[in-house]
Amino acid sequence: MCGIVGIVDAGGVSIQLYYAMYALQHRGQESAGISTYDGSTLYKSKGQGLVADVFSPATLASLKGMSGVGHVRYPTTGSNLPENIQPLNFQFKDHSFSLAHNGNLINTRELRSEFEQSGQIFTTTTDTEVIARILIDAISESGCVEDAVHLCMRRLHGSYSVVMMIDGIIYAFRDPLGIKPFCIGKIEQGYVVASESVAIDALNGKFIRDIKPGELVRIDNEGIRCTQIAVASSRAHCIFEYIYFARADSVIDGVLVYDVRSTIGGKLFDEDPIAADVVSPIPDSGTAYAIGYARKSNIPYVESLLKNRYIGRTFIMTSQKLREKAVRIKLNPIPAHLKDKSIVLVDDSIVRGTTSKRIIDMLREAGAREVHVRIGSPQIKAPCYLGVDMPTREELIASDKVEEQVKRSITASSLHHISLQALVEAIGIKQDQLCTGCLTGCYPLPIDGEQGNKPEIDYVIGTYQVNLESFKTES
Repeated sequence: MCGIVGIVDAGGVSIQLYYAMYALQHRGQESAGISTYDGSTLYKSKGQGLVADVFSPATLASLKGMSGVGHVRYPTTGSNLPENIQPLNFQFKDHSFSLAHNGNLINTRELRSEFEQSGQIFTTTTDTEVIARILIDAISESGCVEDAVHLCMRRLHGSYSVVMMIDGIIYAFRDPLGIKPFCIGKIEQGYVVASESVAIDALNGKFIRDIKPGELVRIDNEGIRCTQIAVASSRAHCIFEYIYFARADSVIDGVLVYDVRSTIGGKLFDEDPIAADVVSPIPDSGTAYAIGYARKSNIPYVESLLKNRYIGRTFIMTSQKLREKAVRIKLNPIPAHLKDKSIVLVDDSIVRGTTSKRIIDMLREAGAREVHVRIGSPQIKAPCYLGVDMPTREELIASDKVEEQVKRSITASSLHHISLQALVEAIGIKQDQLCTGCLTGCYPLPIDGEQGNKPEIDYVIGTYQVNLESFKTES
């Protein structure tokens, strides 16, 4: 999924980028990078690991400048190699260029092959470098960033939120379907674009609005200019952002994620009520769901699993073996809260099923009499081609199993997934404006071998300014 951020700030950006990336750490744990520009020189630092491990005070002090971009990486396209760490940095025609990307292209192979046949050499295995090549070639030819982004949107198929810095000017754009989240904020001495609003909160900033699908945002020391490059006949906001990936305190496309998850919890009880002694979450992914379930059912909310705060997200670890080993050190049952109890265990999703089984076994060993599992998403039946690490049907427990079979496989006393209709109602965005490919097998874009739609897209709509005092958009 990755997390991206771009900042223009008159007081310097390295510390602000660090804090914003820290707030986005849940979106990627493999690597982190920062590039800054001071008017003449491009500074950069990146490495494998968490934000706090990659950057020291001395490193941040060396990243000079009033403009910069940052990235935390969760790999989908491209191996776990040092050269794939973003932002990617280039020099061309005396210009300094840095780019970071959140998303996943489905036509990377075709575009890369086209460039290679014309003599281009690639230094990474990521789809991000393909985006950079399109932009750099177009800017070199026309000198116009808007035209380059226009061409990019015509050529790229897939999901992408992109932030780039050209000679200290920050540009940010989002794919015409708005698959990946992206937003704009005001900070004390400048502006910020980021994957989630929590990055703006971390800087004590003020959320302005989401970047519109198909929109290009330009930020420099004079303010913000927005250009609508493309408008699609439909949108396809990633439904998994609301289910799992986004932080619960983020606002994604006008919706507070915490409220969505709490509402889903209540709907889980409405759809399949059961008598139990306590309601407990799998922390932290199931917490908001469990609170909503407990509130609606009047069953006491009790923590039965304690989370080790010093281990990251197991879902985005690089192998299933690592994920399974991490369960015991990540979660520890509390026997006093479980002995002879019938427990409703609430979580966001079941992907592979092995982690769920291990957790249920742990709860039974700690004394639970019954473990009734309630899940805040429908069954995940199909792979994601647009940025979530569940690439094959063979990895998905529900791809060839009905709910009763999954229940037996994970050894739950009972199991219920939220219905798609209830999930969509909780989000408050129409189903045809969401990407539900992983749940339905129908995707918002044509994908070889899959059922997909082909949205109509109009290009070049117009430019408008952002009113810097009221934070409202004026035509």
